[in-house]
Amino acid sequence: MPVSPCGDGCVDRSTPSVGAWRAAWRAVSALTALLCGAPVAAVALLTRGRFREALLRGWFRVLLGAFGVRLRVVGPVFQANPGRGVLVVSNHVSWLDELAIDAVQPIRLVAKRDIRDWPVLGRLITAARTVYLDRERLSLLPGTVAELAAALRGGAAVGIHAEGTTWCGTASGRYRPALFQAALDAGVPVRPVVLRYLQGGTGTTRPAFVGSDTLLDSVRRVLRARDLTVEVHVLDEVAPGRAATRRELAALVQAESERVTLTATPLPLPHPLPA
Repeated sequence: MPVSPCGDGCVDRSTPSVGAWRAAWRAVSALTALLCGAPVAAVALLTRGRFREALLRGWFRVLLGAFGVRLRVVGPVFQANPGRGVLVVSNHVSWLDELAIDAVQPIRLVAKRDIRDWPVLGRLITAARTVYLDRERLSLLPGTVAELAAALRGGAAVGIHAEGTTWCGTASGRYRPALFQAALDAGVPVRPVVLRYLQGGTGTTRPAFVGSDTLLDSVRRVLRARDLTVEVHVLDEVAPGRAATRRELAALVQAESERVTLTATPLPLPHPLPA
């Protein structure tokens, strides 16, 4: 079970905030956008190709904007060649990660089973053909890897958070190798992605979903945040054959990801990071 040292003390609550009325307006806008997700998903199921992708991408961008979050994309889309599978690997900071990734290009995601029970968001994430990983029953992991490999062979873009749990955004964890096996089995490239959260151009931990946080706690902080931006850095693909084992592949992708500075101003953690 991946463990992160990031806790409540890592979250910066002193960053600029909007007023109560602005936060309330954002909450109403976000709820409206979420409720519109049901008809959007229904239309998406009846369509294919570029129209479906544009529809879903547009809805996720509207949803981010409703929460008061700006999106900045650095690099290309995840899947350079439609029809060829790709494993998209990103760091994990917040529940906003999924919205930001799908706002760049809607893809299938691997998520912990708990997300399926989230109100409203859980149903929409499930409708996006999310693959759920039961972290309480890791004996099912080989089946999950086989499911991912089949999706990749079928030409899908599938996203994973390789750290296995959330970190504050200032620090990051070791990339776990297990799910990288799916890319090796399917013979597809891996696309590293780095997510950064900024306020006023400076790195922030405010949107992090860590420690004893509930989803509601994190949502409230995001609704009150002023000038919050999520940057999605899409890096060059790691071609098949560059690594012989899943551990080598995980280490290679992590090294590529670490080329992007996660925050402009590192903040101290209350606990030392594991070696």
